[in-house]
Amino acid sequence: MEYLKWSNQDGIATITIERPPANALSSGLLRELSVVLDEMEPNQDIKVIVIHGEGRFFSAGADIKEFTTLSSEGFANLSKYGQDLFDRMEKFPKPIIAAIHGAALGGGLELAMACHIRLVGENTKLGLPELQLGLIPGYAGTQRLPKYVGVARAAEMLFTSEPITGMEAVQFGLANHAYPENEVLEQALKLAGKIAKKSTGSLKATIQLLNYAKNEEFYEGSKKEVELFGEIFVSPDAKEGIQAFIEKRQPHFKGE
Repeated sequence: MEYLKWSNQDGIATITIERPPANALSSGLLRELSVVLDEMEPNQDIKVIVIHGEGRFFSAGADIKEFTTLSSEGFANLSKYGQDLFDRMEKFPKPIIAAIHGAALGGGLELAMACHIRLVGENTKLGLPELQLGLIPGYAGTQRLPKYVGVARAAEMLFTSEPITGMEAVQFGLANHAYPENEVLEQALKLAGKIAKKSTGSLKATIQLLNYAKNEEFYEGSKKEVELFGEIFVSPDAKEGIQAFIEKRQPHFKGE
């Protein structure tokens, strides 16, 4: 790995973006992220994933210099690759937490929006400034941002190219919590620790259902919830969870 490193401890895998100074999302970095997800998905020792950036930023955006080498077809292919990768992250069977500090701009914010939970620094800058360059977001930013902040606010952010702060991101529904910049990763790992205690089966099923909800497929999502509830209810982990509740103790899930 040239741009990423990852480690796993106590069921929490940490992915670190290491492409100073801006942690720009080059095509090479995106390919490495795909490889990392390939390795993590079947790994039963990994329950939760935290992704963060080394240095000053989470990610200040795409690699603009790389754009100058691409044809129109090449640019479209890169956009499709990034969209497919971020779609995969959104549907990934293990919760992904973005620990965002410094800045998440352009592709960096699009990456963060593909994660299930976002924790931010209070003064972190988040935005999609592509129109400032005469471009538009290419990794489904125009589609995900309105789902979190609403169409009107998304339009303002896109048209003006002006970022919002981490505190505003929480207020607008784009982020879950804001902390001092130097505490974001610590808080993300603490949150991941709580999630890692849950059953892998129930986590996977919940991610599926949240994606139904995000896409506003209420009745289809409700039907899927019934189906998955039936499957989960008879699982060994569910039986253990119910028995632990009756016995007033912590459950010991085995991922079954």
